[in-house]
Amino acid sequence: MSVQYFTNGNIMDVVNEKIIKGSIIVEDGVIKEIGENIACPDGAEVIDFGGNYVSPGLFNCHVHTVLSTETGPDGRKKIAEATIGGIENCKKYLRSGVTYVRDVGGAEYIDIDLRDAINSGKIEGPEMVVSGKVICMTGGHGWTSGREADGVDDVRKAAREQLRAGADWIKIMATGGVMTKGVEPGSPQLTEEEMRAAIEEAHKVNAKTATHAQGMEGIKNALRAGIDSIEHGFYMDDWCFDWMKEHGTVYVPTLAAMYWIYVNPDKVSDFVIRKVKGAFEAHKETFRKAYKAGVKIALGTDAGTPFNEHDMTAYEMILMTQAGMSNWDAIKTGTINSAELCSVADTHGTIETGKKANFTVYGGNPIEDIQSVMDCRMTVIGGKVKFAK
Repeated sequence: MSVQYFTNGNIMDVVNEKIIKGSIIVEDGVIKEIGENIACPDGAEVIDFGGNYVSPGLFNCHVHTVLSTETGPDGRKKIAEATIGGIENCKKYLRSGVTYVRDVGGAEYIDIDLRDAINSGKIEGPEMVVSGKVICMTGGHGWTSGREADGVDDVRKAAREQLRAGADWIKIMATGGVMTKGVEPGSPQLTEEEMRAAIEEAHKVNAKTATHAQGMEGIKNALRAGIDSIEHGFYMDDWCFDWMKEHGTVYVPTLAAMYWIYVNPDKVSDFVIRKVKGAFEAHKETFRKAYKAGVKIALGTDAGTPFNEHDMTAYEMILMTQAGMSNWDAIKTGTINSAELCSVADTHGTIETGKKANFTVYGGNPIEDIQSVMDCRMTVIGGKVKFAK
């Protein structure tokens, strides 16, 4: 039996919104005991948190692990180059406190291979669930690396192909997007009927579904079709919020994706910055309204899009607070809320006995100063220290 004694930590209870000083005993990767005055078991490995702040392991629920931030979604690299980049990006997640990622679209099924290599111990990386290729209409957003499909039967087949390849999630494209030339974020793409076919195939095998959805018509199509999470969601109204609350649909706003392009206008194509400027403020306002309405929000960054680095996950929490979210709620988006989205809340998302010992350790108190989330001091997965400084 493997036993670790983590001591001298300020442990964040995200459920009750309190911080306790204490220690954590871990046995075989699972939290056995938490407390202020618990004794160190004989023979345990002792790990000092150094008085730092211990959060449940950080999730990023919207990444593109094999994408380079220099090339973005239209960067058609060689498979070997993309794979090497993906391996390095997995290390970046660990160095920045990320313990669990949901990859929502890769190239040539490299994301599936990376997940399997991490699970088998061949490479280091966070826990990972993956989507294979995105499913889009012919010439639609994501076509350069996705599976183009047209009509209900073809979309159904495309979903089955991703599941056969080993995808945990199905990602479908409800609207156009910022990074694909010749399409617009507000325009619907796959139809409600097409998306429903893909969603049915996923749900048959207890897989879940996410949609790239920026314009309102496409978002409503996806919601009526039964989607599990809305990604980006630039334009939503009260009908959307009410539907999402009633059906448990989660919002993953990816504020970082727009932000990093918006602050680097001279380094992207004209068609990209035009689309970003047209939706930037509307996106933030939709986020504020969704938060105020009580929609469940999970953390995702769209890592791999321009300037949106794979080691900057925590900055999304800063952007959320700047848009009006409380610090505690921002922490929850990247912990318990994301665990619920990924259907692992029974084992992840909080620091409680019986749960997996995944911790992200910050150098300061993020409840007092949210900027502290950028100072990752240690990353722990299953009781094993994956990064420390």
